Amino acid sequence: MRATTKTLSKSMEYLSPVWTHLTKMQPVKGSGIYLWDAAGQRYTDFSSGIGVVNTGHCHPAVVQAVQDQAKDLIFGQMNIVVPPATVELTHQLRQAMAAAPATSQLDTFFFANSGAEAVEASVKLARHATGKRNIIVFQGSFHGRTHQTMAMTTAKYIYRVNYQPLPSGVFVSPYPYTHYYNNGTNKENQEERVIDFCLKELQTLLLGQTQPEETAAIIIEPVLGEGGYVQAPPRFMQELRRLCDQHNILLIADEVQSGVGRTGKMFSVEHIGGDAKPDILIMAKGLGSGLPISGIAARRELMEHWQPGSHGGTYGGGSAIASAAARATLQVIRDENLLDNATQRGHQLVQGFQALQQKYGDTTLTDVRGCGLMVATELANKEMAKAVQQACLQRNLLVLTCGTYENSLRWIPPLIVTSQQVEEALEIMDEAMAQVLVGDKTKSKAVA
Repeated sequence: MRATTKTLSKSMEYLSPVWTHLTKMQPVKGSGIYLWDAAGQRYTDFSSGIGVVNTGHCHPAVVQAVQDQAKDLIFGQMNIVVPPATVELTHQLRQAMAAAPATSQLDTFFFANSGAEAVEASVKLARHATGKRNIIVFQGSFHGRTHQTMAMTTAKYIYRVNYQPLPSGVFVSPYPYTHYYNNGTNKENQEERVIDFCLKELQTLLLGQTQPEETAAIIIEPVLGEGGYVQAPPRFMQELRRLCDQHNILLIADEVQSGVGRTGKMFSVEHIGGDAKPDILIMAKGLGSGLPISGIAARRELMEHWQPGSHGGTYGGGSAIASAAARATLQVIRDENLLDNATQRGHQLVQGFQALQQKYGDTTLTDVRGCGLMVATELANKEMAKAVQQACLQRNLLVLTCGTYENSLRWIPPLIVTSQQVEEALEIMDEAMAQVLVGDKTKSKAVA
């Protein structure tokens, strides 16, 4: 009898049921955009572990860097010693920041383990630096799962359910999601009208709920993650910068999912240029190619307002292995021209999905949007999106949903993905759409 994933995988009975699982597959090997289970069945990973393995699974340069570092120093607690690997990482990050007008002012770094920790660090820094307390976030945002970051997250109720009361001092403003606000009538200057509406609502918030004198920061995902892969229009970001300058409010860019090359730039704020410079930039996910590391970047002058000893952590900056992985990640992105590849393959994905939109109709595939390899296909409803996702899974293509209404599929393959691999994914999406809409079940496989 042929071995199956079930016969070769151990029972999951000791794992907490709080985790949801896209599949029950237990991978034993990863390489590039692929994962393999114990039975040797191959899966194409267009989730990248939710945007984590930007350089692909087990990139040889990252593996080598981790192995080399592990021989010399695994850990050096930052309050006791200063690991050289972390110091070297700051120099690489500074070089990356200095290369773009949007980030050239960011010259000082703090490290943690997860995106949520980095978001919390940015809030604590903003409060110390401004002497103010309140934070403005946007509808559809995802900033984390700790109590502070849950209070700042509005993408889906499940991230906050039954955890109230949450920390106060958080206020929500509309995000310029043009497709969502489309009323189906006058499409002329639609984006501009949505921007104006959102800016007016933000001004109303400052007049009615949190005055500028008590608002420490506005935090925004330049490309919404869990909220639906929506890129904020340049003019909106520029107006945010102007508003923050006017009222002495800090502008924080949460690039946990959109950063480290994902959108075809090292950080997505670079698409806007120097007119929307963030005061603080948050990074995580793709930074370590799978090892847990996150960080925030800010101006030295701002960081000097952060009282020494008022924030820290056991592991942040102390894991020499994570820092080595991050250094290798940045080097791979540069050496292999992954920013250009993300841009080209992103265009290929968007064009392919637009062709499918023409084939199946824009009332079925209602929107195609993307920036680099951070692409979304929005479907008519949640049920259709879930059905198409399952049809992709039957063909061993791992793809996630996103959006408050859970009706979008997000396409985030590793930045090393090739043109041929993108074409194969587009073919699977076509087959999946056909299966859901017309019952064509050709070429499907059993998924664990």
